[in-house]
Amino acid sequence: MPLVFADIRGKTAVVAGEWTYEVHAVPAGIDLYEDAISWTPFRCAEHARATGREMARLHLAAEGYDAPPRAGRALVPGFSIYAQADAGAAFDGYVGARPAVREYLEQRDCREKALELLAPFHAELLPLLPGLAPLWTHNDLHASNLFWSEAGAGADVTAAIDFGLCDRTNAVHDVAHAIERSIVDWLALVNDPAHPEKVAVHFDHLRALLDGYELVRPLSVVAARALAPMLALGHAEFALSETDYFLSVLHSREKAWFACEGYLVLHARWWRGEGARLLNALRRWAETREMHAGGTPK
Repeated sequence: MPLVFADIRGKTAVVAGEWTYEVHAVPAGIDLYEDAISWTPFRCAEHARATGREMARLHLAAEGYDAPPRAGRALVPGFSIYAQADAGAAFDGYVGARPAVREYLEQRDCREKALELLAPFHAELLPLLPGLAPLWTHNDLHASNLFWSEAGAGADVTAAIDFGLCDRTNAVHDVAHAIERSIVDWLALVNDPAHPEKVAVHFDHLRALLDGYELVRPLSVVAARALAPMLALGHAEFALSETDYFLSVLHSREKAWFACEGYLVLHARWWRGEGARLLNALRRWAETREMHAGGTPK
């Protein structure tokens, strides 16, 4: 992370009205993915590995920081709905605090579709939740939010930027978001929703990202098991937050459709169909690493 400058009082954060400001030094390295649009893959597996290492370093640095979760902020991919035993009630509580989303959903069946499609993943994750320690996380760590030492395949990460989506979630939630942002070619689904089988999954990048992370901060057995269901669930809260932003700030029902129907529901449906191959790969990975540690998958 780049150096944060202090003012003449030694304060690194300045509050002015509703806003809090920080001034950062220019990061070391190059903005290698400056022109990459969201949801595009790494250039190579080694960049995925370097991203995994950087995420693990950030998680180590965040341990012990106990500020409470951010509340009521738009465009924050928190982890509150599927952290509860009753996801339906938590979903309704989340929406109830956002009047524009509540009114929008009253005219659509997004809620019912999303809860039904995601229910099996919540059931899989629920017994594992007690083993996931709370942690402040980046929640948007993809290649264009990193600076790099060089342009080649041997590049390492020199700095992470854009902490605007950070929140108190857990390490598995953050790893799942990194996978979701870079390993799946979601733009193919947006452009051709009738053919979900055309959505590419970059399994070599997935393996590299996980290997890089665990070289620095190995995941527990419980965390490894939780990664597959967390990946399927991770987009739900951010999709609702985006829906709220598009309705309340941009006043665009067209963009809200893309966030709710196009993101929340369509992605959930993909996880129940073609996306199962990615989730099953993660489940096999969790079983294999457990057996190597001398355990027996359950």
